[in-house]
Amino acid sequence: MDYGKKSVELHRKKRGKIEIKSKVSLKTINDLALAYTPGVAEVCREIGQDKSQSYQLTNRANQVAIVSDGTAILGLGDLGPEAAMPVMEGKAIIFKEFAGIDAVPLCINSTKVEEIVKFCKMIEPSFAGINLEDIAAPRCFEILAILEKELDIPVFHDDQDGTAIVLLAALINTCRVSGRALKDLKIVVNGAGAAGIAITKLLLHAQVADVVVVDSVGIINKKRAGLNAEKKQLALVTNKSNKSGELSDALMETDVFVGVSKGNILTVEMVQLMNHQPFIFAMANPTPEIMPELAYLGGASIVGTGRSDLPNQVNNALVFPGLFRGILKAKIKIVTPELKFAIAMAIASVIKPTKNKLMPLVMDKRVVLAIEKIIIKYAQK
Repeated sequence: MDYGKKSVELHRKKRGKIEIKSKVSLKTINDLALAYTPGVAEVCREIGQDKSQSYQLTNRANQVAIVSDGTAILGLGDLGPEAAMPVMEGKAIIFKEFAGIDAVPLCINSTKVEEIVKFCKMIEPSFAGINLEDIAAPRCFEILAILEKELDIPVFHDDQDGTAIVLLAALINTCRVSGRALKDLKIVVNGAGAAGIAITKLLLHAQVADVVVVDSVGIINKKRAGLNAEKKQLALVTNKSNKSGELSDALMETDVFVGVSKGNILTVEMVQLMNHQPFIFAMANPTPEIMPELAYLGGASIVGTGRSDLPNQVNNALVFPGLFRGILKAKIKIVTPELKFAIAMAIASVIKPTKNKLMPLVMDKRVVLAIEKIIIKYAQK
């Protein structure tokens, strides 16, 4: 199927994917008087006296803002806030379908850190949480750090930590299938944007043997000049053997390739440079770094991509519905590395994995329940 063409037809026919529906009837004058004036005035007075009542008297407790500046849309890059809307609408319907959460897409006309932070602070009274999405690195790290400190509601950047969590879940199940151990894996992460850096940090927290990070210039190491603050920090804790050069140099004697970069960047010959029967996670969308059939031709034993139409989808859509349902219910503001690891374990445990069914499907509603359960357990501790 030509998914691109069919998707355009669907969006044009439906004029997007979301709408607002009322919880109450407006069939009579009494209905209107209760839902709006004069009755609603007393509701406003109660919230005015105690702002926390907004969580009980409005939809706020179940309402999440999806905020994007459109600078890092899927694997397409900076197409602007208008072009980000189809993705944000998609996330909104996933929130609703799988977690029962009402999510509102807010694509904004600014790429400045201080303006995005100000915007999120200004909309805080309307929402129980904020999901940052498709904001390019390194600004996204600064925005998240500021908002975590200055807002009273949870803020989560799905491209960073959602992708990291789902990748770790995939690796956990890969180890279960192959009999390998996380602590023995030497991993190459290709892409040092929001997802690549977050993945690397979580892999290090999971105590894998080593991670080598490659960006558009080459391998990140301690000697490389011109690194930004985030990459300098990575250079201190990754690449134990101090490799230098290009992606092909990084892949020598490694076990896992993780791609969060761009399509068709990994070749059959590059896969053959890796250790025997490597694991390939080519997560660029819509075109993976390498198609599964080519990865297997190069000797890969397990292959995953970010696409829903291919086996072993590794996509953050498995994470954010359950994560927000859990943190809103448990009133957790910060998602710590320990909690991220626990969520990854919860996702991985939903199914008994096989080589060609490594992960539960996004539609598997057990995933949301498993994540919610582990977050509540974490909060109780």
